[in-house]
Amino acid sequence: MAKFDSKTFNPEAFGKYMTAIPNVKLNKLRESRAVVGDERLRETFKNNSQTGTVYATIPYFGLLGGEAQNYDGVNDLTPETTTTYDQGVFTYGRMNGWTEADFSYDVTGGTDFMANVRRQINDYWNSIDQDVLLSILKGIFGMSATGTNKVKEANAEFVEAHTLDISAEGAEHTTEAMCMSATTLNTAIQKACGDNKSKFSLVFCHSSVSTNLENLKLLTYLKYTDAEGIERDLAMGTWNGRIVVIDDSLPYEVVPAVEANEGGGIKAQDAYTKYTTYILGEGAIGFEDVGVKVPYEMSRDPKTRGGVDTLISRKRNAVSVGGVSYTKASQATNSPTNAELENGKNWTLVNDGKAAIPHKAVPIARIISRG
Repeated sequence: MAKFDSKTFNPEAFGKYMTAIPNVKLNKLRESRAVVGDERLRETFKNNSQTGTVYATIPYFGLLGGEAQNYDGVNDLTPETTTTYDQGVFTYGRMNGWTEADFSYDVTGGTDFMANVRRQINDYWNSIDQDVLLSILKGIFGMSATGTNKVKEANAEFVEAHTLDISAEGAEHTTEAMCMSATTLNTAIQKACGDNKSKFSLVFCHSSVSTNLENLKLLTYLKYTDAEGIERDLAMGTWNGRIVVIDDSLPYEVVPAVEANEGGGIKAQDAYTKYTTYILGEGAIGFEDVGVKVPYEMSRDPKTRGGVDTLISRKRNAVSVGGVSYTKASQATNSPTNAELENGKNWTLVNDGKAAIPHKAVPIARIISRG
């Protein structure tokens, strides 16, 4: 392996080395089939069919429909037509760098701090991509105000049908029912997609939610064997056969306590926290690494602090969301920020300008619960 300084660093060899390191978390997401490769993204952004493209509108084919006609040897057949919709897909780029000083190496007896950077870089980018995914999901559930009247109605219908909120008190909610239980997941996916509920394969939840599931013995953690042959737990498990990814960056909201006011009819309520859990189905997210010109490089500054080396890393990925179109309505540069991905103005159900696809065709749902 090349040394980490600007004279001997081989970016091509380093890139191959990093590619060879298994990305365990991404591999598990791929195994769930919720995050999948997308040939359309490769053709559009990677295989030079549209050089320099950062956003594209690609065809999204509708399902066959119409009633079957009677075949009786008398009546003529009247053929149906299929609808072709447009889907907006996009790329995002991220970069970062890590600097280590020569003096740190000198005073620690030759500790290789850059080797530590090298060991962690795949996990770092995995967490960055996961943050992007969570921003996309937040934006999708804010998309009700986008499009024509019929499309707006469809977007609003999607948000309502694909959300199961059990966090609020009510006649049908006991205190226990406001937290996750053995039946919550099945109820949420049936509400969202009806007889298509079997397509759901991945759950994103906060550690407070996963702890509740553990206590109910509903969650089993997955394990993997590292390069040294040691078996380790992953920060993900399974719930009803679906991969569970645990991430404390998932949305949550602290609801303050309310004092009783008998004259005003207000009931006292303790403070509590609402957590959002996302559920994804097979093919919900299309994801492709479309590459950059220089993914890794070293920069040496011999003057600063007696000499420092900086490892710079750049990534660029393309994303599609099954049944949902990215509109780019509010995006300032060629790469959307996480805040822009969270903006509901940038998302709508796939549509032809007049009507949107049925919301049941979109395998994305969320549960809002107490921890």
